[in-house]
Amino acid sequence: MARCASRGWWLLAFCWGWLPLTATALRAGEKEDCLAAWEKGRALKKNADFPAAAREYERALALAPRVFGPDAENSASILNNLANLYSGMGQYAQAEPLHQRSLKIREAKLGPDHVDVAQSHNNLAVLYWHMGQYAQAEPLYLRSLKIREAKLGPDDLDVAQSLNNLARLYRRIGRYAKAEPLYQHSLKIREAKLAQDHPDVAASLNGLAILYTAMGEYTKAEPLHQRSLKIREAMFGPEHPDVAESLHNLALLYSDAGQYAQAESLYQGSLKIYEAKLGLDHPHVATILDNLARLYSRIGQYAKAEPLHQHSLKIREAMLGPDHPEVAESLHNLADLYYDQSRYTEAELLVDRAITIYDRARADPTSRFRCHQLRARISWRQQRKAEALDDLDQALDLAETARGQSAGAEQ
Repeated sequence: MARCASRGWWLLAFCWGWLPLTATALRAGEKEDCLAAWEKGRALKKNADFPAAAREYERALALAPRVFGPDAENSASILNNLANLYSGMGQYAQAEPLHQRSLKIREAKLGPDHVDVAQSHNNLAVLYWHMGQYAQAEPLYLRSLKIREAKLGPDDLDVAQSLNNLARLYRRIGRYAKAEPLYQHSLKIREAKLAQDHPDVAASLNGLAILYTAMGEYTKAEPLHQRSLKIREAMFGPEHPDVAESLHNLALLYSDAGQYAQAESLYQGSLKIYEAKLGLDHPHVATILDNLARLYSRIGQYAKAEPLHQHSLKIREAMLGPDHPEVAESLHNLADLYYDQSRYTEAELLVDRAITIYDRARADPTSRFRCHQLRARISWRQQRKAEALDDLDQALDLAETARGQSAGAEQ
């Protein structure tokens, strides 16, 4: 515990420039040690050994101020690498100050329009996307895209990354009409510039397939998911987290399409990989637990569903904080389970909290619609018809907003 606390203090101190490490003489071999740790961290991350990669990056970062100087570009790169790793591990609070420090160094050293600055804007936006802070993520994505298009041209692979990430943001907040052409443009660039079996092509296929699943266009989504999965299994092997992501997303499609046996098997395969590679308390694990619980609810296996929903909620509250939109998602889904079991008082407490979180986060209208619709059903069952009608009015307004956004008429 003391070691963890000490390490946390040291990272924070470095990020805010409190450590006067440049005054310390460089010892023999430290530069070689720093570079070796940096490269080892990259190799371990590529092999999905994230805890070991974090230890190597932390070792490199400890040496970086003496080796390169605290405000050097290499120090910014190590900060960026470690922050990306923390983000992928679900350690968002640790990642944010590292990203901010890296961005600050790069802007001071390289100027505001450098492509490395664009990378820092993009990576900080990805972090905010994971944290559910979509209003903070969007301008960073747009800034990164603008720099990259100006400096690299409209068909560069970094532009494709920005387009894909911006599309993912718009998909998450229900703006499907804006997301689709961005995904398609990103995929077009990547297929033109890369091999057809490249992991970045798989990422674009995966994102576009998720969008089509959300839009209910399952016949468009399924072949894209299957192609993405095939690429990832060939490139990374069957136990990689990217393979787990594809399995999970294909399971979502089959669940929505009513193919529950296929979906259950894919969920369980994805869960096994994530638990082994990311740990039992990672937010991705919580997502699969929640979706597997929803599947069991749909087929009436409530005794299986409830503990999975509760476990998912516990992980999300611990890892993401009590006001994250994914916590609201768990609350809604558990409330829906309680409604199906006529446990109306318990359901109402949960859905009230979910609505508060979604409203505060300015979440997508579809998620808020589901909550108001559920609360209306709860009130109606308890003979509180005026309250039910009020929630139905709000649900209808949100449904119109969602329909307008998906048709391209954002309000």
